[in-house]
Amino acid sequence: QVQLVESGGGLVQGGGSLRLSCAASGRTSRTYVMGWFRQAPGKEREFVAAINWTGGSKYADSVKGRFTISRDNAKNTVYLQMNSLKAEDTAVYYCAADTSSLFLNLRIGETEYDYWGQGTQVTVSS
Repeated sequence: QVQLVESGGGLVQGGGSLRLSCAASGRTSRTYVMGWFRQAPGKEREFVAAINWTGGSKYADSVKGRFTISRDNAKNTVYLQMNSLKAEDTAVYYCAADTSSLFLNLRIGETEYDYWGQGTQVTVSS
């Protein structure tokens, strides 16, 4: 079992920044792909970003150039730095672990991820 706990969400004005953190515990492994997803009110949960243990990353087009995913394997923590925030970034953000990805693949489907955090709310005021 892997436990994931997100933090860092909050209310921010448009154009501002936030950094989300996801602390992993339990049967952690640096080889797991870690991802961030988000779900806005009335919408499906969507992929935001993912990172493998070598630092390779992938982003949704909607956040490319504004968000940066990173990880500190020694601390079992994944981060999502969010800059130039927009009202449409308002959502609950979830951290997730993909424990079975092969060859460092960065998968974007939520069904590929085995473990999920409880989510943290990000609200961007316009």
